[in-house]
Amino acid sequence: MNEAETRAEHIDPTLKAAGWGVVEGSRIRREYLVAPGRIEGHGRRGKPLCADHVLGYRNTKLAASERLKKSLLHQAFTGEL
Repeated sequence: MNEAETRAEHIDPTLKAAGWGVVEGSRIRREYLVAPGRIEGHGRRGKPLCADHVLGYRNTKLAASERLKKSLLHQAFTGEL
């Protein structure tokens, strides 16, 4: 299952069931640019940082989410990173 399928089958329905994008004033922004990238010098920047989802309410950003591979998630919780 790739990232687009995971989002369509699991993440988007869960957010909608919780009221995001349904309740007036709430908004889900997908593939949202969080930071333009590290300044490397000579007018160049590194790779930009994007979040899979940013949840907002009345033009205020409240949360950002990033989908992780299961192996990275396991490493993060077991302290193996």
